[in-house]
Amino acid sequence: MTDGPKAGTSGGRDGTSGIGPARARAIAVGIFGLAVAIQGVSNASSAVTDRLRDGLAAWEPWCWELTSIAALLVLAPLVWRAVKLFRPPRLGWPAAVAAHAALTVPFSLAHSGLMIALRTPIYAFMGARYVFNDGSGHGLLYEYRKDVATYVEFALAFALIQWIVARAGQAGRARPPEEAALLVPDGAVTHRIPLHEIDQVAAAGNYVELAWRGRVLLHRATLAALEAELGAHGFVRIHRSRLVRRAAIRRIETRQSGDFELELANGARVKGSRRYRAGL
Repeated sequence: MTDGPKAGTSGGRDGTSGIGPARARAIAVGIFGLAVAIQGVSNASSAVTDRLRDGLAAWEPWCWELTSIAALLVLAPLVWRAVKLFRPPRLGWPAAVAAHAALTVPFSLAHSGLMIALRTPIYAFMGARYVFNDGSGHGLLYEYRKDVATYVEFALAFALIQWIVARAGQAGRARPPEEAALLVPDGAVTHRIPLHEIDQVAAAGNYVELAWRGRVLLHRATLAALEAELGAHGFVRIHRSRLVRRAAIRRIETRQSGDFELELANGARVKGSRRYRAGL
């Protein structure tokens, strides 16, 4: 039995575990959008109650709030981008604040324009006429006062989300990969053996013998199968019945016949066949 994404080893899946940056961003943005929608529905519900009490049409508050929410959700990605572009350390704090203050004007104009575009046909369908501005400019000023607060809320929320996402990315990059290992059942116990602790592997019928920490463990696998699994981790065949970890080799003594003998870092000496000498 092996442990990990590839046969014979254990390692990170997609580099990290847990919540990665993309998932953290998606979750945070989803929560933000849901919060905006809930606030709009709550505002509309309160306005509807007031209008029904006064004997006025109840559909208008829903129209106002839902079109406003739709317009804000269209503009939200632009605010997200603005926060990424105009923030410390890209800009100093005074310059960043000035940039976002200036952006509140086009933000409010775009918000008002989108609301007008959405509300006009809805009012026409309901047999009414939508009037946004009475000619005095009070409509734009009224919306701008609200939109400044909305822009600040969006910008602060997006700055926090981006900070969380960046931290998630840093945590993922800082997390070291899992150590490559082999899972070896031994009765009721399963050993997780780091590959760098295995010095040699010898064939033993339908099993292989693993030299590990001064002991020998039997593992049900063929030498050929284990060679295919461990070849990418520095194990080489030195004999038809033996593999060694290349990094564990301390010295090679070659005989006149072409056969050779290896001295391993743990002091063990093992014989190799000239047939496999080139692999070293």
